[in-house]
Order: sequence, then structure tokens, then C-alpha cells
Amino acid sequence: MNVYDGKRISSMLIQHGLKHVENAADADVIILNTCSVREKASEKIFSALGRLEKIKSKRQKLTKRPVIMGIVGCVARESGANAFRRQRALNFVLGPQSYHKLPEILLDPETPYLDIDLSGLEKFNALPAVHESTAVGYVPIQEGCDHVCTYCIVPYTRGRELSRDMMDIMAEIEHLAHLGAMEICFLGQNVNGYRGPNGKTLADLIRETAKIPAIKRIWYTSSYPTEMTDELIAMHGTEPKLLPIVHLPLQSGSPAVLKRMNRPYDLNQYISIIEKLRAARSDLQISSDFIVGFPGETDDDFNETVNIVNKIGYINSFSFKYSKRPHTAAALMMDQIPENIKSVRLKTLDGILNEQQRAFNQSLIGKTFSCLIDQNGKLPNQVIARTPYMQPVILDNAKHLMGKLVNVKITSGNKSALRGDIIE
Repeated sequence: MNVYDGKRISSMLIQHGLKHVENAADADVIILNTCSVREKASEKIFSALGRLEKIKSKRQKLTKRPVIMGIVGCVARESGANAFRRQRALNFVLGPQSYHKLPEILLDPETPYLDIDLSGLEKFNALPAVHESTAVGYVPIQEGCDHVCTYCIVPYTRGRELSRDMMDIMAEIEHLAHLGAMEICFLGQNVNGYRGPNGKTLADLIRETAKIPAIKRIWYTSSYPTEMTDELIAMHGTEPKLLPIVHLPLQSGSPAVLKRMNRPYDLNQYISIIEKLRAARSDLQISSDFIVGFPGETDDDFNETVNIVNKIGYINSFSFKYSKRPHTAAALMMDQIPENIKSVRLKTLDGILNEQQRAFNQSLIGKTFSCLIDQNGKLPNQVIARTPYMQPVILDNAKHLMGKLVNVKITSGNKSALRGDIIE
């Protein structure tokens, strides 16, 4: 979602006469697009603002004109007016639904501007279309979440669920396809909870998007287990453009912990969904999210998570230590877990998940996949392609194929990445 927001902000500012610069030291407008899902990320923003304040001051003295600095996104929404108290060099603080107000701020940069309202999705209509050619189009279809998990700050920072009009979404996809997009990724805090006018669903969006000849690959993230309908599951077996990967966060394998998290599904239900997905498409794989050290989590609770991870097998997952977030019920719960115990549990779980990822990557050696080349590698002659499972594949001497789908034979792999050769 932040990648999408960043591109739309960039397009809007370019339309108003600004241009990109590579270094903050050369910028007259500095914007931090923020996330506050984890406490550490939020604190890093204000540390970065402290460094940028010095850059702003130095440039103002050099150029003799004002430099505008502000934050947008979830940290802005969470901090509100307090952000100005924490960092006096800020000119504006805009929540996730308000960054389309930037042009009017540029007209009067000396007046501090605060807007963290979450009342609607006006920004999608107010912002100009993305102007850059790109092989991958990220398309938000809904924002916010109604599930109110006790650890999650999203309902506060992004608001309750709002779904975009399907016609507006399809118009954006057509525009992205015209710019060269071959892959569409549908985004949402609860993406499979999309409910458009006349009851339109994510399955309907996938079906219509697949009709566009230029679009070759479709995927979506992030899903909520109880929103995984039979119609959506079946599409993984009937629509070849829909990639064989589903991100389905579990968070914990303990029924007791899931209850305290306010995740209203049981493990049998979660496992049944995965079994249906794998029955619909035999090569489909699952990724997930996990939180360790949630308040009250016992050794037995953690072992239940380990057991279900071993039972299901994930090809890529994100695991974190629980951290308190303001405005959440879990922050007030008793039985907070000591950091040292959380660290040990995270190391144990990461070890298992990393080994599963490594084993899956190595199982692909010798196989050939259609991969999309969409970014440069670390070395001058390298590019990065992505398999249908979103794994990065390092390719040599293929910069002339940037933005193309190519057949790649996997030659080696470790936990982090694969290597391959292009098959002509």
C-alpha cells in the first residue's frame, strides 16, 4: 500500500511542477510516507525526522528559501498534533486519506497543516493517474479493517473498511495496462473482504481483470481467513492468470491466543481453507504472518504455533515479536511477555520458517517458470525476475528484457533468492 501511495504522491507533485531529486540535501520538499504497524517502525520515523531537520536547516541557509518537510500515512494519523511537538521542523501532518491535500499546502507552507480525517476515499478521485511506465501495477481496492484484532492499530490509523467502486478500479487497471503493466496486484488491509457496489467481490475483479489481454499475472494481498470464499478459492483452479500463491495470515497456532487476539476462526477452519486451495490448484503455495510473545502466550501456546507451521509448510512468511501499539486492547492486557522470552521464541520460529523457505526454493532447481523481470540487481549486469510464487530470481545479462516475461530455468537457490538461466 505504501508503494502505491508513494507513486501517487509523486505523480501529483510532478503534475504541480516539481521534479525528483536523488538526495534529501537537494530537496525543497521532503515527505516521509509512514507505517505504524510496529512500534519500532514508528520510532524510526522520528529519528529520521531528526536527521532530516538538520538537512532542511542547512539547505534553507544555502538557498535562502523555505524547505517544506512533513509526514503522511499511518504514523501521521497515529501521532496527530503531537507530531508537531515531537518535531518542530514539520510543516504538515497528513493521514492516509488526506495526502491529496499536498498541493494546497505548497501554496502556504509557513502555516502548519494537520489533516488526519478518515471519512472517505476522496483521494482516489482527487489524485492524478500514475504517469510512469511499470511492469507491475499495485491497485488498492479497499482500505481499513473491521476485524479489530486486539494487537492491530490499522482500524485507528486507516479506519473502518471502505471499498472502491469497481468501475474506478477497472479504469485504473486499464490505464496501467496502457502504460505497460503485465501484472496486477490487488491491495487492501483486508483485500478479500472487498465489497463493491451491487455486491461485487474480489473474485469479480479478478475475473474482469483477466479479460484484459495485456495483463498476464494477477495476485492479491493481504487476506483474512474467514473472507476466503468458495468462489475465490475456486478461481485459483479456473483462472490461469491468477498466480499460485496466497498470503493467509495465521498469527498464532494456539486457539487460546487467537481468542485473545480476536481472530474469530479456529485452526480446523484455517486448515480446511488451505486444503480447499490446494485441491483447487495442486501447485498452489501459502505464505503467512506470525506474532510471537502475545500477552499471555505460554510455552504450550507457542509450541502449538510450531506444530501447525510444521503441519502446513509455508514458502515465505513474516514473523514478529509482539509490540504494544497505542489505541489497541492488547496494550492493556496483563501477562505481557518479557523481551528475552519473545526473542527466543522468534528465533526458534524463524529457524523453522527459514528452513521451509530454503527447502522449497531448492526443490525448484531444474524446473522452468515464466518469470517477470521488474528490477535491477545489485551488480551492474544483473536483473531480478520474480517467479509465480514471488521469489526473486537473479539473472545475468538480461537488462534488455526489463519489464518482460521470460522462461527461466532455476539453477540454484538458497533461503533468500534463486538463480537461473533464461531459456530462449
